Amino acid sequence: MSISSVADAPLIREPLHAPVAHLIRGGVVEGIHYGSVVVLGADGRVGFQLGDIEAAFYPRSALKPVQAVAMVRAGLPLDGELLSLAAASHSGEERHLAGTRRILELAGVSEDALRNVPDMPFGPAVRDEWVRAGRGPSRLAQNCSGKHAAMLYTCVLNGWPLEGYLDPSHPLQQAIAEIVEDLTGQRIARVTVDGCGAPLFSVSLNGLARALSRIAAAVPGTPEARVADAMRAHPEMASGAGRDVAALMRAVPGLLAKDGFEGVQVAALPDGRAVAVKIADGANRARIPVAAAALAWAGISPELLTEFQGEALLGGGEPVGCVRPVRSLEPVVVSACA
Repeated sequence: MSISSVADAPLIREPLHAPVAHLIRGGVVEGIHYGSVVVLGADGRVGFQLGDIEAAFYPRSALKPVQAVAMVRAGLPLDGELLSLAAASHSGEERHLAGTRRILELAGVSEDALRNVPDMPFGPAVRDEWVRAGRGPSRLAQNCSGKHAAMLYTCVLNGWPLEGYLDPSHPLQQAIAEIVEDLTGQRIARVTVDGCGAPLFSVSLNGLARALSRIAAAVPGTPEARVADAMRAHPEMASGAGRDVAALMRAVPGLLAKDGFEGVQVAALPDGRAVAVKIADGANRARIPVAAAALAWAGISPELLTEFQGEALLGGGEPVGCVRPVRSLEPVVVSACA
């Protein structure tokens, strides 16, 4: 799906974040998480906003579905589990490693061609097992290896050089940047380097929500729809066993969702409704409760979201509080520790 015009880049400024969640312990507000939230209606208009949804920010891995769309538009023939893996921040499970090897095999290149940063598996249980086995960091285990393997495959298919495939001036990254601007509807504000070594494009929170909305609501058979269908059908391939983002997609029919480091979460429905969240301090514990409240604001039944109210805060091993979205973000449901 293409758009006819692209707006100017969002301003680079200190974001005007607002309180989005309270840390409640024993009925007292112990802490406050600041951030920004946007809820888009099916018509693409902003139905709710909190904080600063127009300042430039880095979506981190929440942008991976957009990068995957760009690669499919450039001829990447993957579908199903392997396409979901191309948009993944995976846990490093054996299925993720095997899938990445398969993409590299299809590309006709070896693991040595990967240029993502070597790391231990992202999933805690997998990482612990990895350590017990005496294994060290590897490019294959790093959570972005599926995306990097797909990038190499895209280069091979287009006759682009494998060397320097992470350089922003490389044809692959230029193609991705074009689709980022297309789907977000705005120029990129700045380009830097993500944790894995790939270029990271700065857009607005509103732009990120627009992009996922367009992917989730795309016409069947399009590159956007292929990515959405793959991630919806194989959410654990795009994340991992026990990951909250996979559970969220399974709990809400038709939902497409992607998380990102530093407290970013985006989700969208087939009718175009979408939400995007940025937690200012990067706190992961506030990401899902705030996103769940935003989805309730968007019209998702609270009954589907009860398991995403956040982990209980413990005192002496017993629940004594929770992370609760601010009242303005909870028009439908208030969490149990009110």
